[in-house]
Amino acid sequence: REGRARGAAAAAAASAAAAAGCGPGRGHGKRRPPRKLTPLAYKQFSPNVAEKTLGASGRYEGKITRNSERFKELTPNYNPDIIFKDEENTGADRLMTQRCKDKLNSLAISVMNLWPGVKLRVTEGWDEDGHHSEESLHYEGRAVDITTSDRDRNKYAMLARLAVEAGFDWVYYESKAHVHCSVKSEHSVAAKTGGCFPGGAWVITEGGGTKAIRDLRPGERVLASSESGGSGELVFSEVLTFLDRDPAVRKHFYTIGTDEGVSLSLTAAHLLFVSEGNCSGGPTAGGLRAVFASDVRPGQCMVTAGSEAGSRGSLSRVAWVHLTEDRGVFAPLTRHGTVVVNGVLASCYAALDHHQLAHWAFGPLRTLHHWTGPGVNQGQGIHWYSRVLYWIGTLLLDSERFHPWGVADPER
Repeated sequence: REGRARGAAAAAAASAAAAAGCGPGRGHGKRRPPRKLTPLAYKQFSPNVAEKTLGASGRYEGKITRNSERFKELTPNYNPDIIFKDEENTGADRLMTQRCKDKLNSLAISVMNLWPGVKLRVTEGWDEDGHHSEESLHYEGRAVDITTSDRDRNKYAMLARLAVEAGFDWVYYESKAHVHCSVKSEHSVAAKTGGCFPGGAWVITEGGGTKAIRDLRPGERVLASSESGGSGELVFSEVLTFLDRDPAVRKHFYTIGTDEGVSLSLTAAHLLFVSEGNCSGGPTAGGLRAVFASDVRPGQCMVTAGSEAGSRGSLSRVAWVHLTEDRGVFAPLTRHGTVVVNGVLASCYAALDHHQLAHWAFGPLRTLHHWTGPGVNQGQGIHWYSRVLYWIGTLLLDSERFHPWGVADPER
Protein backbone atom coordinates (compact mmCIF):
# COMPACT_ATOMS: atom_id res chain seq x y z
CA ARG A 1 0.00 0.00 0.00
CA GLU A 2 1.09 3.54 -0.71
CA GLY A 3 0.52 4.41 2.95
CA ARG A 4 3.13 1.98 4.27
CA ALA A 5 5.72 2.78 1.58
CA ARG A 6 5.28 6.51 1.79
CA GLY A 7 4.90 6.65 5.53
CA ALA A 8 8.21 4.86 6.06
CA ALA A 9 9.87 7.38 3.75
CA ALA A 10 8.43 10.47 5.44
CA ALA A 11 11.72 11.80 6.74
CA ALA A 12 13.52 11.18 3.48
CA ALA A 13 10.75 12.96 1.63
CA ALA A 14 12.33 16.19 2.75
CA SER A 15 14.93 15.65 0.05
CA ALA A 16 12.46 17.32 -2.26
CA ALA A 17 11.89 20.05 0.24
CA ALA A 18 11.58 23.16 -1.82
CA ALA A 19 8.98 21.56 -4.04
CA ALA A 20 6.87 22.45 -1.05
CA GLY A 21 5.19 25.45 -2.61
CA CYS A 22 5.66 27.58 -5.65
CA GLY A 23 8.69 29.33 -4.27
CA PRO A 24 12.40 28.76 -4.49
CA GLY A 25 14.64 26.60 -2.39
CA ARG A 26 17.84 24.63 -2.43
CA GLY A 27 18.57 21.70 -4.62
CA HIS A 28 18.85 17.95 -4.30
CA GLY A 29 21.77 15.85 -3.17
CA LYS A 30 24.84 16.13 -0.99
CA ARG A 31 26.55 19.39 -0.28
CA ARG A 32 29.30 20.11 -2.74
CA PRO A 33 32.72 21.46 -1.86
CA PRO A 34 32.79 25.27 -1.73
CA ARG A 35 33.21 26.63 -5.22
CA LYS A 36 35.72 29.30 -6.09
CA LEU A 37 34.14 32.74 -6.02
CA THR A 38 34.82 35.15 -8.86
CA PRO A 39 35.03 38.85 -7.91
CA LEU A 40 32.81 41.25 -9.81
CA ALA A 41 34.52 43.50 -12.32
CA TYR A 42 34.45 47.24 -11.81
CA LYS A 43 31.06 48.61 -12.96
CA GLN A 44 29.64 45.09 -13.25
CA PHE A 45 26.19 44.36 -11.80
CA SER A 46 24.48 41.09 -10.99
CA PRO A 47 22.02 39.99 -12.25
CA ASN A 48 22.78 41.55 -15.62
CA VAL A 49 19.56 43.58 -15.82
CA ALA A 50 18.60 47.05 -14.66
CA GLU A 51 18.12 47.41 -10.90
CA LYS A 52 14.42 48.35 -10.97
CA THR A 53 13.28 45.61 -13.33
CA LEU A 54 11.36 42.50 -12.34
CA GLY A 55 14.40 40.24 -12.62
CA ALA A 56 16.33 42.34 -10.08
CA SER A 57 15.01 44.45 -7.19
CA GLY A 58 11.80 45.57 -8.87
CA ARG A 59 10.14 48.90 -9.39
CA TYR A 60 10.38 51.94 -7.14
CA GLU A 61 7.31 52.17 -4.90
CA GLY A 62 7.68 55.64 -3.41
CA LYS A 63 9.74 57.48 -0.82
CA ILE A 64 9.34 56.51 2.82
CA THR A 65 9.48 59.32 5.39
CA ARG A 66 9.29 59.18 9.18
CA ASN A 67 5.71 60.48 8.98
CA SER A 68 4.48 58.08 6.33
CA GLU A 69 2.39 54.97 6.94
CA ARG A 70 5.10 52.87 5.30
CA PHE A 71 7.72 53.91 7.88
CA LYS A 72 6.68 50.80 9.84
CA GLU A 73 8.20 48.75 7.00
CA LEU A 74 11.66 49.80 8.18
CA THR A 75 13.48 48.09 11.03
CA PRO A 76 16.74 49.12 12.75
CA ASN A 77 19.82 46.93 12.37
CA TYR A 78 21.92 46.83 15.53
CA ASN A 79 24.18 43.99 14.43
CA PRO A 80 27.49 44.56 16.31
CA ASP A 81 29.38 42.91 13.44
CA ILE A 82 28.41 45.75 11.10
CA ILE A 83 29.80 49.28 11.27
CA PHE A 84 27.33 52.02 10.29
CA LYS A 85 28.87 55.30 9.19
CA ASP A 86 25.77 57.31 10.22
CA GLU A 87 27.21 60.64 9.12
CA GLU A 88 23.81 62.28 9.68
CA ASN A 89 23.78 61.23 13.35
CA THR A 90 20.12 60.23 13.02
CA GLY A 91 20.47 56.45 12.87
CA ALA A 92 19.01 56.51 9.37
CA ASP A 93 21.69 54.23 7.94
CA ARG A 94 20.57 51.51 10.36
CA LEU A 95 16.99 51.59 9.10
CA MET A 96 16.07 49.17 6.32
CA THR A 97 13.48 46.62 5.28
CA GLN A 98 13.57 43.22 6.94
CA ARG A 99 14.73 41.59 3.71
CA CYS A 100 17.61 44.04 3.37
CA LYS A 101 18.50 43.45 7.03
CA ASP A 102 18.54 39.67 6.57
CA LYS A 103 20.82 39.85 3.53
CA LEU A 104 23.12 42.37 5.19
CA ASN A 105 23.50 40.22 8.31
CA SER A 106 24.30 37.21 6.15
CA LEU A 107 26.91 39.22 4.28
CA ALA A 108 28.49 40.38 7.55
CA ILE A 109 29.22 36.75 8.45
CA SER A 110 30.77 36.08 5.04
CA VAL A 111 33.03 39.12 5.38
CA MET A 112 34.35 38.01 8.77
CA ASN A 113 34.88 34.46 7.53
CA LEU A 114 36.86 35.55 4.48
CA TRP A 115 38.83 38.34 6.17
CA PRO A 116 39.30 37.64 9.89
CA GLY A 117 39.35 40.84 11.90
CA VAL A 118 37.52 42.79 9.17
CA LYS A 119 33.88 43.84 9.46
CA LEU A 120 31.23 44.95 6.99
CA ARG A 121 30.74 48.72 6.87
CA VAL A 122 27.60 50.54 5.66
CA THR A 123 28.21 54.04 4.32
CA GLU A 124 24.66 54.72 3.11
CA GLY A 125 21.37 53.09 4.05
CA TRP A 126 17.90 54.62 4.21
CA ASP A 127 17.98 58.17 2.87
CA GLU A 128 15.49 60.65 4.34
CA ASP A 129 17.33 63.75 3.13
CA GLY A 130 17.10 63.43 -0.65
CA HIS A 131 20.81 62.92 -1.31
CA HIS A 132 20.33 60.25 -3.97
CA SER A 133 18.96 60.29 -7.49
CA GLU A 134 15.24 60.37 -8.19
CA GLU A 135 13.49 57.07 -7.38
CA SER A 136 16.54 55.67 -5.61
CA LEU A 137 15.79 52.54 -3.58
CA HIS A 138 17.70 54.17 -0.71
CA TYR A 139 14.51 56.20 -0.14
CA GLU A 140 12.65 52.95 0.63
CA GLY A 141 15.29 51.37 2.86
CA ARG A 142 15.88 48.74 0.21
CA ALA A 143 19.45 49.73 -0.72
CA VAL A 144 22.80 50.01 1.04
CA ASP A 145 26.25 51.17 -0.02
CA ILE A 146 28.96 49.08 1.60
CA THR A 147 32.71 48.81 2.13
CA THR A 148 34.93 46.84 4.48
CA SER A 149 35.92 48.28 7.85
CA ASP A 150 39.57 48.54 6.79
CA ARG A 151 38.49 50.47 3.64
CA ASP A 152 40.81 48.34 1.56
CA ARG A 153 39.58 49.00 -1.97
CA ASN A 154 41.33 45.88 -3.21
CA LYS A 155 38.66 43.90 -1.35
CA TYR A 156 35.62 45.56 -2.92
CA ALA A 157 35.41 43.39 -6.04
CA MET A 158 35.21 40.29 -3.86
CA LEU A 159 32.89 42.10 -1.44
CA ALA A 160 30.49 42.54 -4.34
CA ARG A 161 30.64 38.82 -5.08
CA LEU A 162 29.97 38.02 -1.42
CA ALA A 163 26.92 40.29 -1.57
CA VAL A 164 25.59 38.32 -4.55
CA GLU A 165 26.15 35.07 -2.64
CA ALA A 166 24.41 36.53 0.44
CA GLY A 167 21.22 36.89 -1.60
CA PHE A 168 20.95 40.57 -2.44
CA ASP A 169 18.62 40.90 -5.43
CA TRP A 170 20.91 43.37 -7.24
CA VAL A 171 24.59 44.12 -6.62
CA TYR A 172 26.58 46.80 -8.44
CA TYR A 173 30.31 47.44 -8.12
CA GLU A 174 29.36 51.05 -8.64
CA SER A 175 32.38 52.99 -7.44
CA LYS A 176 35.98 52.44 -6.46
CA ALA A 177 34.82 53.68 -3.06
CA HIS A 178 31.84 51.38 -2.42
CA VAL A 179 29.55 48.57 -3.59
CA HIS A 180 25.81 49.20 -4.04
CA CYS A 181 23.29 46.48 -3.08
CA SER A 182 19.49 46.40 -3.11
CA VAL A 183 16.59 44.03 -2.51
CA LYS A 184 13.05 43.46 -3.64
CA SER A 185 10.15 45.12 -1.84
CA GLU A 186 8.74 43.19 1.11
CA HIS A 187 5.33 43.12 -0.55
CA SER A 188 6.49 43.07 -4.14
CA VAL A 189 4.91 40.34 -6.21
CA ALA A 190 8.44 39.38 -7.23
CA ALA A 191 9.55 38.86 -3.64
CA LYS A 192 6.91 36.36 -2.61
CA THR A 193 7.16 32.63 -2.61
CA GLY A 194 4.02 30.56 -3.01
CA GLY A 195 1.33 30.95 -5.59
CA CYS A 196 0.78 28.93 -8.74
CA PHE A 197 -2.40 29.73 -10.68
CA PRO A 198 -4.46 32.96 -10.57
CA GLY A 199 -7.89 32.85 -8.98
CA GLY A 200 -9.71 33.24 -12.28
CA ALA A 201 -8.11 30.15 -13.85
CA TRP A 202 -10.59 27.32 -14.34
CA VAL A 203 -10.59 23.58 -13.84
CA ILE A 204 -12.85 20.85 -15.21
CA THR A 205 -14.90 19.11 -12.55
CA GLU A 206 -16.35 15.61 -12.65
CA GLY A 207 -19.37 15.67 -14.91
CA GLY A 208 -17.73 18.01 -17.40
CA GLY A 209 -18.49 21.36 -15.78
CA THR A 210 -15.94 24.10 -15.15
CA LYS A 211 -15.18 26.02 -11.98
CA ALA A 212 -12.89 28.95 -11.14
CA ILE A 213 -9.95 27.67 -9.14
CA ARG A 214 -10.69 30.19 -6.38
CA ASP A 215 -14.05 28.42 -5.83
CA LEU A 216 -12.58 24.91 -5.78
CA ARG A 217 -12.86 22.95 -2.51
CA PRO A 218 -11.05 19.88 -1.15
CA GLY A 219 -12.97 16.71 -1.89
CA GLU A 220 -14.02 17.78 -5.37
CA ARG A 221 -12.67 15.82 -8.32
CA VAL A 222 -11.01 17.59 -11.23
CA LEU A 223 -9.51 16.49 -14.53
CA ALA A 224 -5.89 15.34 -14.25
CA SER A 225 -3.51 12.76 -15.69
CA SER A 226 -3.45 9.22 -14.31
CA GLU A 227 0.34 9.15 -14.70
CA SER A 228 2.30 11.62 -12.59
CA GLY A 229 4.61 12.17 -15.56
CA GLY A 230 1.73 13.61 -17.59
CA SER A 231 1.44 10.97 -20.33
CA GLY A 232 -1.32 8.82 -18.85
CA GLU A 233 -5.06 8.78 -19.50
CA LEU A 234 -7.05 11.72 -18.25
CA VAL A 235 -8.97 10.92 -15.07
CA PHE A 236 -10.90 12.81 -12.43
CA SER A 237 -8.63 13.15 -9.40
CA GLU A 238 -9.63 14.20 -5.90
CA VAL A 239 -8.43 17.58 -4.62
CA LEU A 240 -6.82 16.86 -1.24
CA THR A 241 -5.88 20.36 -0.12
CA PHE A 242 -4.21 23.56 -1.33
CA LEU A 243 -0.44 23.88 -1.10
CA ASP A 244 -0.90 27.63 -1.31
CA ARG A 245 -4.01 29.77 -1.20
CA ASP A 246 -4.23 33.57 -1.12
CA PRO A 247 -7.26 35.13 -2.82
CA ALA A 248 -6.14 38.75 -2.41
CA VAL A 249 -2.47 38.94 -3.38
CA ARG A 250 -1.46 40.33 -6.77
CA LYS A 251 1.34 38.47 -8.52
CA HIS A 252 3.19 38.23 -11.80
CA PHE A 253 2.44 35.17 -13.91
CA TYR A 254 3.89 33.66 -17.05
CA THR A 255 1.02 33.44 -19.52
CA ILE A 256 1.72 30.80 -22.16
CA GLY A 257 -0.39 30.63 -25.32
CA THR A 258 -0.71 28.03 -28.09
CA ASP A 259 -1.41 28.19 -31.81
CA GLU A 260 -4.94 26.96 -31.06
CA GLY A 261 -5.72 29.92 -28.81
CA VAL A 262 -5.40 28.06 -25.48
CA SER A 263 -3.52 29.95 -22.76
CA LEU A 264 -2.49 29.28 -19.17
CA SER A 265 -1.07 31.61 -16.51
CA LEU A 266 1.17 30.27 -13.75
CA THR A 267 4.00 31.47 -11.56
CA ALA A 268 7.60 31.32 -12.76
CA ALA A 269 8.66 28.34 -10.65
CA HIS A 270 5.61 26.19 -11.36
CA LEU A 271 6.11 23.01 -13.42
CA LEU A 272 4.52 22.42 -16.80
CA PHE A 273 4.84 19.34 -19.03
CA VAL A 274 6.40 20.01 -22.45
CA SER A 275 7.98 18.09 -25.31
CA GLU A 276 10.21 19.13 -28.19
CA GLY A 277 9.78 18.73 -31.94
CA ASN A 278 6.63 17.46 -33.63
CA CYS A 279 3.43 18.47 -31.82
CA SER A 280 1.17 16.16 -33.82
CA GLY A 281 -0.35 13.21 -31.99
CA GLY A 282 -0.66 12.77 -28.27
CA PRO A 283 1.80 12.77 -25.37
CA THR A 284 3.88 9.63 -24.96
CA ALA A 285 5.71 8.11 -22.02
CA GLY A 286 9.23 9.50 -21.99
CA GLY A 287 8.34 12.21 -24.47
CA LEU A 288 7.37 14.77 -21.85
CA ARG A 289 9.51 16.54 -19.31
CA ALA A 290 8.54 18.92 -16.54
CA VAL A 291 10.05 22.41 -16.83
CA PHE A 292 9.62 25.68 -14.97
CA ALA A 293 7.06 28.03 -16.50
CA SER A 294 9.81 30.62 -16.87
CA ASP A 295 11.74 28.17 -19.08
CA VAL A 296 8.91 27.41 -21.53
CA ARG A 297 9.71 28.71 -25.02
CA PRO A 298 7.73 29.15 -28.26
CA GLY A 299 8.03 26.07 -30.45
CA GLN A 300 7.78 23.61 -27.58
CA CYS A 301 4.63 21.48 -27.20
CA MET A 302 2.42 21.32 -24.13
CA VAL A 303 -0.46 18.97 -23.32
CA THR A 304 -3.98 20.29 -23.85
CA ALA A 305 -7.14 18.44 -22.90
CA GLY A 306 -10.86 18.46 -23.54
CA SER A 307 -13.42 17.87 -20.81
CA GLU A 308 -13.64 14.07 -21.04
CA ALA A 309 -11.76 11.44 -19.06
CA GLY A 310 -10.28 8.43 -20.85
CA SER A 311 -8.24 10.21 -23.52
CA ARG A 312 -4.57 11.18 -23.28
CA GLY A 313 -4.96 14.77 -24.39
CA SER A 314 -3.09 16.22 -27.34
CA LEU A 315 0.05 18.24 -27.96
CA SER A 316 -0.27 21.92 -28.85
CA ARG A 317 2.57 24.16 -29.97
CA VAL A 318 3.50 27.12 -27.77
CA ALA A 319 3.13 30.30 -29.82
CA TRP A 320 4.01 32.98 -27.27
CA VAL A 321 4.97 33.65 -23.64
CA HIS A 322 4.07 36.92 -21.90
CA LEU A 323 4.46 38.26 -18.39
CA THR A 324 1.13 39.37 -16.88
CA GLU A 325 -0.23 40.44 -13.51
CA ASP A 326 -3.33 38.96 -11.90
CA ARG A 327 -5.04 38.53 -8.54
CA GLY A 328 -5.06 35.49 -6.29
CA VAL A 329 -2.72 32.50 -6.04
CA PHE A 330 -3.98 28.94 -5.74
CA ALA A 331 -2.09 25.64 -5.79
CA PRO A 332 -4.45 22.65 -5.54
CA LEU A 333 -2.92 19.28 -4.70
CA THR A 334 -4.68 16.35 -6.37
CA ARG A 335 -4.20 12.70 -5.52
CA HIS A 336 -2.42 12.15 -8.86
CA GLY A 337 -0.15 15.21 -8.56
CA THR A 338 -1.37 16.76 -11.83
CA VAL A 339 -4.25 19.02 -12.79
CA VAL A 340 -5.79 20.38 -16.00
CA VAL A 341 -6.11 24.17 -15.73
CA ASN A 342 -7.54 26.30 -18.57
CA GLY A 343 -7.43 23.16 -20.71
CA VAL A 344 -3.67 22.63 -20.16
CA LEU A 345 -2.14 19.78 -18.15
CA ALA A 346 0.19 21.02 -15.40
CA SER A 347 1.99 19.62 -12.40
CA CYS A 348 0.72 20.37 -8.89
CA TYR A 349 4.29 21.15 -7.84
CA ALA A 350 6.87 23.88 -8.22
CA ALA A 351 10.41 25.03 -7.39
CA LEU A 352 12.15 21.67 -7.94
CA ASP A 353 12.82 20.73 -11.57
CA HIS A 354 11.88 17.07 -10.97
CA HIS A 355 8.12 16.42 -10.89
CA GLN A 356 8.40 12.75 -9.93
CA LEU A 357 10.65 13.53 -6.96
CA ALA A 358 8.26 16.24 -5.79
CA HIS A 359 5.33 13.82 -6.13
CA TRP A 360 7.24 11.30 -4.00
CA ALA A 361 8.01 13.93 -1.36
CA PHE A 362 4.31 14.64 -0.95
CA GLY A 363 3.50 10.96 -0.51
CA PRO A 364 3.13 11.24 3.28
CA LEU A 365 0.64 14.09 2.90
CA ARG A 366 -1.39 12.08 0.40
CA THR A 367 -1.30 9.13 2.82
CA LEU A 368 -2.53 11.36 5.64
CA HIS A 369 -5.48 12.47 3.54
CA HIS A 370 -6.12 8.85 2.53
CA TRP A 371 -6.68 8.08 6.22
CA THR A 372 -8.48 11.28 7.23
CA GLY A 373 -10.19 12.35 4.02
CA PRO A 374 -9.67 15.66 2.19
CA GLY A 375 -8.64 18.54 4.39
CA VAL A 376 -10.89 21.41 5.18
CA ASN A 377 -10.13 24.49 3.12
CA GLN A 378 -7.17 25.89 5.06
CA GLY A 379 -6.76 29.56 5.68
CA GLN A 380 -4.67 31.94 3.67
CA GLY A 381 -1.06 31.11 2.91
CA ILE A 382 1.24 28.17 2.32
CA HIS A 383 0.30 24.72 3.65
CA TRP A 384 2.08 23.63 6.88
CA TYR A 385 3.51 20.53 5.19
CA SER A 386 4.99 22.67 2.45
CA ARG A 387 6.58 24.93 5.05
CA VAL A 388 8.14 21.99 6.88
CA LEU A 389 9.59 20.54 3.67
CA TYR A 390 10.92 23.93 2.65
CA TRP A 391 12.56 24.50 6.05
CA ILE A 392 14.26 21.10 6.05
CA GLY A 393 15.40 21.61 2.47
CA THR A 394 17.08 24.91 3.27
CA LEU A 395 19.12 23.11 5.93
CA LEU A 396 20.14 20.07 3.92
CA LEU A 397 20.28 20.75 0.23
CA ASP A 398 22.16 22.75 -2.39
CA SER A 399 20.52 24.90 -5.04
CA GLU A 400 21.28 23.61 -8.52
CA ARG A 401 18.00 21.84 -9.26
CA PHE A 402 15.75 24.52 -7.88
CA HIS A 403 14.26 27.58 -9.46
CA PRO A 404 16.33 30.68 -8.73
CA TRP A 405 14.95 33.33 -6.41
CA GLY A 406 12.70 35.91 -7.99
CA VAL A 407 10.94 36.09 -11.30
CA ALA A 408 12.95 36.25 -14.49
CA ASP A 409 12.13 38.31 -17.53
CA PRO A 410 10.59 35.97 -20.17
CA GLU A 411 12.13 38.03 -22.95
CA ARG A 412 15.68 37.31 -21.75
